[in-house]
Amino acid sequence: MADEIKNFFGNNIHVYTRAQALEDGVLVDVSETARKAGFKIPVALTRAVWDQYVKWTDEDTNKQTNQDEGGRLWDIFSMLIFAIKMDRGNVGPLFTN
Repeated sequence: MADEIKNFFGNNIHVYTRAQALEDGVLVDVSETARKAGFKIPVALTRAVWDQYVKWTDEDTNKQTNQDEGGRLWDIFSMLIFAIKMDRGNVGPLFTN
């Protein structure tokens, strides 16, 4: 299969791996929380998603005090799990009940 893909597309011009993206901060590894939520595979969020929806700032603290980054991340997984369970036909091997 890899040979067929290489034959079709040709040689790679540039490769940017998941590990490099994590090291550079382009991706944020949330695999530990994902595992607790039931995912079997490593999960990462883009920095933009992390900054917009998970990251906790002083401004957030001034607005309210009953949340934190862990809670926000868990909320994202809770909603994702709900969406997956609503469409059980397409879950596949990535998620455990």
